[in-house]
Order: sequence, then C-alpha cells, then structure tokens
Amino acid sequence: MSYAVLPSVASWRHEGARAGFEVAFFAADDRGPRIEGTTTATEDGKSWIVNYEIQLDRSWLTRSARITGRSDDRTVVTVIEADGMGHWQVDGVAAPHLQGCLDLDLEASAMTNTFPVHRLRLPVDRAVAAPAAYVRAIGLAVDRLEQTYSRSGEGQYNYAAPEFNFACHLVYDQHGLILEYPGIATRVH
Repeated sequence: MSYAVLPSVASWRHEGARAGFEVAFFAADDRGPRIEGTTTATEDGKSWIVNYEIQLDRSWLTRSARITGRSDDRTVVTVIEADGMGHWQVDGVAAPHLQGCLDLDLEASAMTNTFPVHRLRLPVDRAVAAPAAYVRAIGLAVDRLEQTYSRSGEGQYNYAAPEFNFACHLVYDQHGLILEYPGIATRVH
C-alpha cells in the first residue's frame, strides 16, 4: 500500500471526549517527514495547549520530538529522542519502560495515529501490536501504551488500546492521515 504525498497542512476538530482543535504542518527533509503542530482542548473541566515538533525517519519511525504543554498556568517542555530500534530517551535520560516502542503517540493529537499506519503498511485482515511512547496532554508524562492496529480495508483500520478499554474503527484518507477517530476527532481540512 502506498500513500499520496502529505499535504502541507491538515486540521482536526476534537469531538466526544474533549472540545478543541488541532492543526499540523507537514514537511520533509533528507531524514524523513517532519511535523509541527498545535492542539488545544478542554477536557474534564481542564484546558490545555500542546505544541509539537516531531522528526520521523524515511521509514516513519519516530526519531525525535520537542513537545511543549501548558495547563493551569504551568508550562512544561519534554524532549524525546529515539534510535529507531526501540530505545528511547526522555529529557536526556534513558527510558527503559519504552523499550521496543517504535511510535510516538500524543494523547493531545489525532494526527500521531498516522505514524504506525504508514510504518506498518499492513495487508488486509492482519493485526499487529504497535506499542507507543504515549505523552499525556497535561503534564507531558511519557508512558508506554500497548495498542494494536488491524487493517480491514482500503483506508480502514481497527484500533485497540486495552489499558483504556478502548477500541474503534479508524478511517484514513489517501495520504494516510486520519479522517475519523470516533469519540476523539474528525478531520476538517
């Protein structure tokens, strides 16, 4: 499966679990895709904003990220580095709890569910585990998130994150960008 070249910008409206908006700008350099974005929302009575700069390699493996979050008059910056082979550092310190993760998943972002779909290029009816370095929207704590993806058709994936007792059907466009993330976000541009 191959995808069309990424657009220069895409945006999503948060729906269901929170109210807000996300905008991501896409570029590529000799290392691979580079994404800069901002997402803002109010969830459970708390408002937050998260800015991100993410560098992927040509295989769509996360290599680095700089994430800035603000909530409750507190600003936090987290810098993440990955070697593309499952070894991670968070703010310059080895993160063994992320061993084996290949993707970055921002709680604040629908866009980051693009990474495993591009990286895996799954055939129909094949499920695969895709654990991720999961960055919380408030406070930017980095945890391990066990998740699975299974391609059910053209641009159609079943997704599950057992830790949250969450499963849904995801719809992607010709660029491999998420269109419908039930209860989380809908692409608007």
